[in-house]
Amino acid sequence: MSDALLDIEPGLAGLAPAVGDHLRGLRGALHARILGTVRAAMREQGRSLTGGQGQGLALGVQTAVDTFVDAVADPGRELTATREVFHALGRTEYREGHRVDALRTVLTLGARDIWAFLVEHTTSAAGRNPGPAPADLYVIAGALFGYVDALAGAAAEGFLDEQRDTAQDWATTRRRLVTLLVQPDPPAEAVLRAAADAARWPLPTTLAVLSVDGTDAEQVARGIGAGAVAAVIGDAVRVVLPDPGTPGRLDRARQALVGRRAALGPTVERHRARLSYRLSRRALTLHQHGALGREPVVSCDDHLLGLLTAWEPGLAAHLADTVLAPLAGLRPTARRALAETLHGWLRRQGQVVAVAEDLHTHPQTVRYRMRQLRTLFGPALDDPDARLVLTLALRQQPTGAADQQPDRAQDQLPTGGADPRFADGVDRRPAGGADRYRSG
Repeated sequence: MSDALLDIEPGLAGLAPAVGDHLRGLRGALHARILGTVRAAMREQGRSLTGGQGQGLALGVQTAVDTFVDAVADPGRELTATREVFHALGRTEYREGHRVDALRTVLTLGARDIWAFLVEHTTSAAGRNPGPAPADLYVIAGALFGYVDALAGAAAEGFLDEQRDTAQDWATTRRRLVTLLVQPDPPAEAVLRAAADAARWPLPTTLAVLSVDGTDAEQVARGIGAGAVAAVIGDAVRVVLPDPGTPGRLDRARQALVGRRAALGPTVERHRARLSYRLSRRALTLHQHGALGREPVVSCDDHLLGLLTAWEPGLAAHLADTVLAPLAGLRPTARRALAETLHGWLRRQGQVVAVAEDLHTHPQTVRYRMRQLRTLFGPALDDPDARLVLTLALRQQPTGAADQQPDRAQDQLPTGGADPRFADGVDRRPAGGADRYRSG
């Protein structure tokens, strides 16, 4: 807004002092006329001048009229104070939920009524107490409508400033709520309720935390809807989704995240929100490295084993190196064949024929390899806990040494791949030597 009315309409400098004095004499009549017009305009908008904003607007209109008639008499005077009044009115308009152009409409109607009043008064007073000459009226009209545009601009700035500040306040409030929910120590119920009330967020019974690529928390939360609140924590958006079991809620969340990489933590009770957060956070990290498949949005509940074995970076690899150490001294090809056989034998719970079908080899070859494995691993193959650890190790490092390149040596068996002790289909091993987990 310009600092003076003279900046808006330079022609005011040429008006005789009597013109300004004449407008000052109309101050009271202008107040009554414009307040009536403004009151009618507000009623059409479904508003009233009796409330706090209505009283503030009435005071603002009176201030605007006083400033204008004084500025016509003294066009160089500053308009800063009036501009601040309308900037504040614009802020209040936003807080009370009105449109950005509602106040401009009221101001425009008021300006037209002032102009109509001045024209009517000049015409009716002709010959008795004549008002401004027509040429002077046109100068006043230019100043009036420019002045109202300037006030409307100040109100719009106030509206937008309040909108921006409120958005920042909401982001801060909701970030505090999300942070409270996922912090290591659950907050006191009273503290959590106060934070939820400040964010206007009804506390749910259950929730799930989504970790999403990006930093546009508010946009993600709006897209998901259904009461989702979000904040940027670390290097990604963390979304708290209330009551995920509500029909269609998870489907809508997935649809809103099309084209985004995300990980959905498990549904938990409210006080266990940190568990859902930690799992989704770790899952998103693994997903970013391609470890959890190609689906854009992965569910932690579908990848619990992968999360378990990959939770501490390097631990699963160390487990595999340690547990599969008996294979380390073998040639790469033999090591790979024995690791694949052991993995299949553990998964098939010792069913030799099934393992052979999986590996596209002969059952006798599987039995031969298992005897080698029993020599290498000893009683561990009969221990349930050891078999579990071996399964995890082989899942991490299925060939027994993923970083080694295979050579061209083959895991050959005598006589074309068949153990001679099984040449006629009869087991000629010493008593007690048969596979304990063989079936078929």
